[in-house]
This record gives sequence, structure tokens and C-alpha cells, in this order.
Amino acid sequence: MFEKENPEIFYENGTLNAKILGDIDHHCAKYVRERIDNAIFDHKPNLVLLDLSSVDFMDSSGLGLILGRYNTASEMGADFIICSPSRGVKKVLELAGIERIIKIEGDSLV
Repeated sequence: MFEKENPEIFYENGTLNAKILGDIDHHCAKYVRERIDNAIFDHKPNLVLLDLSSVDFMDSSGLGLILGRYNTASEMGADFIICSPSRGVKKVLELAGIERIIKIEGDSLV
């Protein structure tokens, strides 16, 4: 289940912060994707930070969500960084080779 405020989105000084709350699967990916895309189009940030510190599980729809937001941000001229993925999510990102495309910063202690 996902909340209406998922993801938490905050914009300041050219940086859009999007913190995803809970697991990313096909049930919530479309809603989260739309909210982040709308924020990117509305604010036209220089940098998008995707905070995954509260995500414990992610399936292939999560990878699609991340890659799609990276492409959207790139098309708008913004840099894109994944922040603080949990160990399990970081392993999924590494297995998919995401770190060759998208910068990943910070390790979650979870």
C-alpha cells in the first residue's frame, strides 16, 4: 500500500528532492512516477535527488521507475543522483548495472 504523499517531494535552490516511502512494485510505480515527473516539469530543476533510504524492496518496475525518471531529468537538462539506497535495493541496482549510468551516493544503515 502507498500513501497519497508518496513520494515526499521538496524543491529548493534548483534541487528537487524526491523521497520514496515504502516498497516500489507495480502497484505504486505509476503513481510515484507521475508525481515525480510532474514535479520535474513544474520546477525544471538543475538536480534531481532520488532518496531510496525508505525503500526495502524493489522489483523490475522500480528499476523502470528510476531509469525513466533519470531520462526525464536528463531531457530537461538536470543531473540525477540516487541517494542512500538500502543494502537490498543497492544490490538490485548493482545487479542491473545502474551505477554505470546513474550516480549513487550514500549508504543506508538499514
